[in-house]
Amino acid sequence: MESAHGSQISTSSNLTKALERRRESIARGTTARKKSELGQFMTAAPIANFMSRLFSGLSGAEIRLLDAGAGMGSLVAAFEREAVNRGAVSISAEAWEIDPEMVPHLEETLMELAASSAFSYSIKDGDFVWAASRDIALRKPPRFTHAILNPPYKKLGGKSDERMALRDAGIETGNFYSAFVALALLLLEEGGELVAITPRSFCNGTYFRSFRQLMLVRAALTHAHVFESRTKAFKGDEVLQENVIFRLVKGAQQGNVTVSTSTDGSFADIRERSVPFTEVVLPDDTEAIIHLVPDEDCVARNEMARFTNSLEDIGIGVATGPVVDFRLREYLSDEPRPTSVPLIYPMHFENGFVIHPKTGKKPNWIDRNDTTEKWLMPSGHYVLVRRLSSKEEKRRLVPAVFDPAKIAGEKIGFENHVNVFHGNKAGLPADIARGLAVWLGSTTADEWLRRFNGHTQVNAGDLRALRYPDLETLKAWGRKIGDTLPSQEEIDAMVAQRGKAGSAWER
Repeated sequence: MESAHGSQISTSSNLTKALERRRESIARGTTARKKSELGQFMTAAPIANFMSRLFSGLSGAEIRLLDAGAGMGSLVAAFEREAVNRGAVSISAEAWEIDPEMVPHLEETLMELAASSAFSYSIKDGDFVWAASRDIALRKPPRFTHAILNPPYKKLGGKSDERMALRDAGIETGNFYSAFVALALLLLEEGGELVAITPRSFCNGTYFRSFRQLMLVRAALTHAHVFESRTKAFKGDEVLQENVIFRLVKGAQQGNVTVSTSTDGSFADIRERSVPFTEVVLPDDTEAIIHLVPDEDCVARNEMARFTNSLEDIGIGVATGPVVDFRLREYLSDEPRPTSVPLIYPMHFENGFVIHPKTGKKPNWIDRNDTTEKWLMPSGHYVLVRRLSSKEEKRRLVPAVFDPAKIAGEKIGFENHVNVFHGNKAGLPADIARGLAVWLGSTTADEWLRRFNGHTQVNAGDLRALRYPDLETLKAWGRKIGDTLPSQEEIDAMVAQRGKAGSAWER
């Protein structure tokens, strides 16, 4: 579907208002199931306008714009208005939309733009991932100067046709949103700009490591905007991940990054500051984890510089609890049997320690036998961290000490919804374990995690990405702990008055 150029420049806000009414109507009429199947969450006008304002170099430009996952055209319309107001000479847009029910709305939007401005367009209703991957694999030259994206939020199957096509293009990623961003970036000319709104989950974790590395090698990250509310960027669409808006400039030299924040997509209370790139991606971090700290007074920013040890440096490991309960259901029980050993879930966390057994919806025991033995760990002092938190909770890091003096058993089952800190797959010294729980319970550690963790799940990889005190400090803290963790104020005071550095402990 192609358009001809219009004859005049449009500056009217009527289309924006009409689009917003149409967006709200379509959103109300689209089932949650369809939104999930397509990963489709349409962009509200204030967000589209904010994203468009992040572009530079629009004055006098002949723009070739890409919008992959264009929906009803809200982003193209916002971009067109911004570019026209800043004196763009012409805009040629290529809009991709795979949902046949959305294409007529997109066509209507782009026709209105073309009727009154130096704007032309083409609509592609095919598979963007497949087509763009093919062009990149065939080394076709980049053809866009700008890209604006609200890509679909949906996982890519490891053996799907799209995943294979992406690999042919040199892209390794497991979600459509990161695939769209990577493809759009590669389709840009040198110096081209990309602005996208996506989940914040790409900022950390091995799952998105290749994507982060590609993005940061091929482009400069110049701006990142974080929403403090997990739900209000796409209010009404049941999006529970934190979202981030970011701007990339392909082939540009990396400089400082503008980090801004607002409570929601109205941007009424927006705040921003300039951050050295070395604070956004640590220089020695091979994982290329992206840290976003919008608040000048963030506790973690001031305190974390004191703590530089990785878990490997201090000889501690962390892993996901090995017991997957639904695969071993026949061996689980509410009451102990002769062959039972304790099974630990997050429900057993209480005041910073594991309390077992507990009455609840989960079993307390797992049989020890030839089938389950490889999933059990020897009794000892461990520190556990809950993997999942609700969006209402203030903390992401919720630790608890497993004390073998309180819970009998030669072996222990740690269920898959907890992370387990261990010493070479066995217990830790008691003081180290208690001190580690103090650290993980601190505001500093929790704030540090939030720098790069944009969702409610805390994985072992996230915990490896944290930095930790030295072992002598952990021991000193641990010696002060009784049968419960101190209050938050007391923990934070201990961290603020940290002890002197020490060397590795010996088992």
